[in-house]
Amino acid sequence: MREAEFWRSEDNNRVRCLLCPHECSIAEGKAGICRVRVNEFGKLKTSAYGNVVSLSIDPIEKKPLYHFYPGSSILSTGPRGCNLSCQFCQNWNISQLDGPTSHVSPEKLVEYAVRERSIGIAFTYTEPIIAFEYIMDAGRIAHERGLVNVLVTNGYINPEPLSKLLEVIDAANIDLKSMDDDFYKKVCGATLSPVLETIRAVAKSDTHLEVTNLLIPGFNDSDILIDKLVDFIASVDRMIPLHFSAYYPAYRFTAPPTPVETLDRAFDIAKGKLVYVYGGNRRTAWGNDTRCPECGNVLVERDGYSTRVRGISADGLCEKCGRKVDIEGAWNRRI
Repeated sequence: MREAEFWRSEDNNRVRCLLCPHECSIAEGKAGICRVRVNEFGKLKTSAYGNVVSLSIDPIEKKPLYHFYPGSSILSTGPRGCNLSCQFCQNWNISQLDGPTSHVSPEKLVEYAVRERSIGIAFTYTEPIIAFEYIMDAGRIAHERGLVNVLVTNGYINPEPLSKLLEVIDAANIDLKSMDDDFYKKVCGATLSPVLETIRAVAKSDTHLEVTNLLIPGFNDSDILIDKLVDFIASVDRMIPLHFSAYYPAYRFTAPPTPVETLDRAFDIAKGKLVYVYGGNRRTAWGNDTRCPECGNVLVERDGYSTRVRGISADGLCEKCGRKVDIEGAWNRRI
């Protein structure tokens, strides 16, 4: 346990956590919604510092990030717990339950990344922002060693800690679950507006941004909601890569898996408004490769998580038409 950032004292020895929009008022000896930020004798402490549920090397495409060092591998980790309570959570056994963790110091985490020849560290799997202090410390050390930092997040964070977090985050994938605020309230235990603000803020920063939408049959997959989501992304920046992912029954949801036809329909809605649209975790005829928007040349070829950069010159240009590619890639890796 170490003292957390972003909180204030209240009456009766309570503390108010200011990390995310829940702003939990926490009684002594109790934890906030995320279950890792705890009131210990009138001070907010975090049990997520260095205590991770998983540590593995993943393809960067698994985050998913398709426009950031394609074909690279990245050391991935995350804390237990989450500040949302999505009833369809695909990782519910580590986000919603208090499973076992292992302690890995920030220094050791970076050493693992260097040893495994990773491009950096991805904070992912559950909701990494609840381990804010750990990300900041590990992220600074990673930058000192020439590594990159990736954040895979639900985007439910207050503006001030987000601004600080972006000082160490090089790329982020934000999960935009729906454009329906009632969906967020009833299904996820949160609200929509802060997530939209996070996407806007990250898009304005130097951090590379991609967005994912998990399509759940009968809940967030209507043409109206998909169109609304695409319009929002386009209003921020039509160059932001958007990943439509297929849902599978998990945790408290028994809706059937997402049909490929739903992904196809989402692509048809999005393709006229966004430059880059992908098919996430399901093979589709359209959702794998990255093509030059100017000439259609295949820049990055993907078959599952097997990735080949094939149409990009050493100086980051389309080999066919010479357009500068919208990818930070292997040709300018920092390690």
